[in-house]
Amino acid sequence: MRFEGSVEFNVSRPKAWEFLKDPYAISQCAPGLKSVDVIIPDKQFRVVAGVSFGSVQVTFDTDVELLELDEPSHSKVKAHGKAPGSALDITGDMYLVEVANDLTQLKWSAEVVVVGTIASLASRLMGAVTRKLSDAFFDCLKKKLEVGAPA
Repeated sequence: MRFEGSVEFNVSRPKAWEFLKDPYAISQCAPGLKSVDVIIPDKQFRVVAGVSFGSVQVTFDTDVELLELDEPSHSKVKAHGKAPGSALDITGDMYLVEVANDLTQLKWSAEVVVVGTIASLASRLMGAVTRKLSDAFFDCLKKKLEVGAPA
């Protein structure tokens, strides 16, 4: 499945970049997150997160690798997660564009592949659940980033 979207933040691009490249900062907004551990700064981290698809709940242990960091405009990540009987692979891109002074647009896309038990049990719910979680994540990011931003 492919997902994409954009959101604007009322902050400068450098401020948005610093926040968005920090796994601990962005993890504050990740729905279902149980833990985050940085393995190699600016390169690799591990997360444990749970997600529900209707009555089906699953927890993924996921390794995330930052493939490209082109400060302050682009990053590319890949992730591989495992859960009992299931797995997921994600590749994602993030582009930051300075629209105006202290106004930054984030354009993002992600390709998500889920296999195993969770894919067969929850396939018809995945798109809607993923969109709902993405919306909650980016709404939270916007609030966190804009706190204390210059007027």
